[in-house]
Amino acid sequence: MAYFSNIPNFDYISRVANAKNIGDYITVKNLFKRVKLRDDVYNDLTYFIDYNIIGDDTPCNVAYKLYDTEELDWIVFLSNNIVNVYEEWPMSQRSFDTYLLDKYGSYDEIGSVHHYETWELKDGKGVTIVPQGLRVPADYSITFRDGNAVRTATNITYEVTNLQYETELQEEKRRIRYLRPEFLNLAFDDIKKIMAYKKGSTQYVSRSLKRGDNLRIFSF
Repeated sequence: MAYFSNIPNFDYISRVANAKNIGDYITVKNLFKRVKLRDDVYNDLTYFIDYNIIGDDTPCNVAYKLYDTEELDWIVFLSNNIVNVYEEWPMSQRSFDTYLLDKYGSYDEIGSVHHYETWELKDGKGVTIVPQGLRVPADYSITFRDGNAVRTATNITYEVTNLQYETELQEEKRRIRYLRPEFLNLAFDDIKKIMAYKKGSTQYVSRSLKRGDNLRIFSF
């Protein structure tokens, strides 16, 4: 099921200077008509399976692996609420390398410190005092009561370089989910309903077509 085949059309008046008739229209896809998975599906984890994007896999590659067709890449997008694939899909390795150099300017800067994070710290009873991965200043320390003693913990931070930071952002984008194949027809049915124009709505012509007003016939 190709996504664009479900997008309804819109007729707008031709702006071509040499149009033969003032009533000439051009039919285009209404790209402003967008859909999403309904909330009761999107928020229910039982409809989805976790997946990790591998290497330089594109949305089409992933869709083929999951659904045996590249045409369902839009289902992958909807499953993860991806609107801008260029910003929300992991980069290829070549694009990532170029991005790093453009952003940081040199390999030395790529390897420099971006920020500091904490090691996990527990008291004598195994209770977590500081979780691992908390972003803090380099000289972060903490004083806490451990039983009858008062302790001060220092040297509990580690460096995160620009490369590590950017790589983790890409890894987060690799952790996606996909709609279980057995629920695809549910999504298809919903999308057909959402995409269809409602009879009686403004500029309605049919369930798949609206037509803009021809203001040219009122010009002076």
